[in-house]
This record gives sequence, structure tokens and C-alpha cells, in this order.
Amino acid sequence: MILHTLIDYDVLRLIWWALLGVLLIAFALTDGFDLGTGMLLPFVGRTDLERRVVINTIGPVWEGNQVWLILGGGAIFAAWPPLYAVSFSSFYLAMFAILFALILRPVGFKYRSKRDSTRWRTTWDWALFVGGLVPSLILGVAVGNVLLGVPFRLDGDLRIFYDGSFFGLLSPFALLCGLVSVAMLATQGACWLVLKTRGEVAERARGYGSAAAFLTLVLFALGGVALWAWVDGYRITSAIDPLGPSNPLRKTAEVATGAWFDNYAAHPWLMLAPAAGLAGSALALLLLRLRSEVGALLASSLSILGIILTVGVSIFPFLLPSSADPRASLTVWDASSSHLTLFIMLVAAAIFVPLIVAYTSWVYRVLWGKVDEAAVKDPGNHAY
Repeated sequence: MILHTLIDYDVLRLIWWALLGVLLIAFALTDGFDLGTGMLLPFVGRTDLERRVVINTIGPVWEGNQVWLILGGGAIFAAWPPLYAVSFSSFYLAMFAILFALILRPVGFKYRSKRDSTRWRTTWDWALFVGGLVPSLILGVAVGNVLLGVPFRLDGDLRIFYDGSFFGLLSPFALLCGLVSVAMLATQGACWLVLKTRGEVAERARGYGSAAAFLTLVLFALGGVALWAWVDGYRITSAIDPLGPSNPLRKTAEVATGAWFDNYAAHPWLMLAPAAGLAGSALALLLLRLRSEVGALLASSLSILGIILTVGVSIFPFLLPSSADPRASLTVWDASSSHLTLFIMLVAAAIFVPLIVAYTSWVYRVLWGKVDEAAVKDPGNHAY
């Protein structure tokens, strides 16, 4: 017996669809508060010392949090090669904008305090703001375009042709999804700052976090209404072969009004996902006002979990629908790597992901506690 046949091909495809979701959620939960903290930096910190306090709440952990982004990209590359090829070529300029913004973060952290100049430090503070805002916005816009469908097509040899443009990605619905992402991650960053700081910084973060949580609640609900009223979904119209070869052109699909709500009609319990997104935002707002530090961060994390799961279960089994040719849409059942590749990757993931989780947990345990001005001013702490 060949070892990889112990797990059926269709089961492996589902497992990797779920693992991809886990990696994206882990990135949003951890690097999300890094991005949110960057967005809030110029506003919650009024003095140089306060801004150093804000930076030092994420300084020791932001690099480790980006591991989840790298793992997510690697999982797409290895488990879903057509998805990697289409998405990275379709969103080419958007990806460069994200990378440029992410590069600003390490440079800003390292260079900000190298000169005792107000103008120099303020410039880097706004660079860190851009480094938090741009990825948050563009990643949300990308999700909006997934729901709308991306204008790509495949020829008979499965070569990819993209018919869109960068500015074509900036539709009103996609920008609404971008704003949901910005508000969601700003809430996560604010809850993190409330947990990790004291005094005026924590109080300002509480205020901005409350506003961001309210906006997340309103914008997410508005996005659901817009998806129902104005955005057509996609539906497979041919027989589905979960064990079939990875060839998207073997199926047929159509654009249909309300198709993104089919899974909820078939499985009403899936409504728990959008309910968690709404409830998490409302709870984060309430717990911030009640000064429950850990509770607010957990509620914000629940909101992120619910919002991302809502997208995932809405479009399943689609990974990337095509607005140019619905038949070319990539799905869980026709866009994966081989049976053997998925099995080998699963073994590697079973070994290394728990190690990453254990190490990350240990780091957070060691670095637990609040960051204050005294700790930042102490040269022995190697603070930013």
C-alpha cells in the first residue's frame, strides 16, 4: 500500500482548504494587531516617549507574527498552484504595494530613534502608519474582488490570461471590504494597546478602539446587505468530482443572484460565522467601555474569526471565481496539487505548525506584561 493513499484525495483537499483558512486567520489575529497598532501610532501617541511605548508593545513580536503570512503564501504556492499563479499575477501591482508597505515597518522600527530629530521621527511614525494601513486596506480590497470575481480566463492548455487592471480592482464593493478590513484590524490593534499600555496611551487606544469596533460592526453588516442586494455569486452547474484531476475547465459554472448564500440555505448552522463577526465587534465595543482588557482582545479576535470564516464558507467550494469565464473559476476540487504532494505537505505541517505555535506561545509568555515609559527609557531593555 502506498502511504499517501491512507487519506483520500478529496479529504486532503478539504484539509488543505481548512488549513489555508487557519493560516490566514492566524495572520489576521497576530500580525493584525501589529498592523492596527501601526495605524493608530500617530494618534494614540502624542509625545515621542508615548510613541516609543506604542512601538515597543509590538517590537519584540511583529517579526514572528509575519511567519503566518509567509506560511499562508507558501501553502497557496504548494497546495493550490493555479490559485497562486492567477492571484499573484492578477493582483501584481497590489502585491507590490503591500510588500512596499510591509518593508516600511522594519525600516521604521530600526531607524526611527537613530536621530534625535522631531521631523525625522515624525516622518518614520507616518511611515509606520502607512505600513499598517496599506496592507490592511489592500488585503480587504482583494477579498472584495474574490467575492466579485476576478477577470481571468484559461485557454485549452490552462494558460492564464488576465483582462483586468489595478484600478479595476477598486470598485465600490471592494473598497467597502477594504474598509471592513481596516476597521477590523484597527480594533485589534487598539485592544492590544489597551492590554499592553497604561495611562493616556491606553485611554486614547480605548477611544479609537471603540470607534473602530462600531465601524467594523456597521461596515460588516453593510457589506452583507450589499452582497445580497448588488453582488452576484457563482454556482457550479455540472457534476462535482471531488477526486477528479486539477483541471478547472472540466466543469461548468454560472453567475447567479444570491448564489453566495446557497451554503447558508443548505446548512443554516453556517450562520454562526457572520453571527460571530457581528457579535465579536459588539462585544469588543462593550468590553472596551467596561475596561475588560483581555475580554476586549478576545472579542475582537472572535470578530476577525467570524468575518474571515464568513467569506470562506460563503464562496465554498470556490477559491477564486472568474468573472471573465465562470467555467475557469478555481475550486477546492479542481485547483489543488497532486494527492502525493498534499499528503507530504500535511505531514510537514503536522510537525512544524505545532512547533511554531509552541514557540510563539512561549515568546508571548516570556514577554507578557505592560510596556510603560520607565521600561522604554531604561537602556538595559534594548527598547526601540
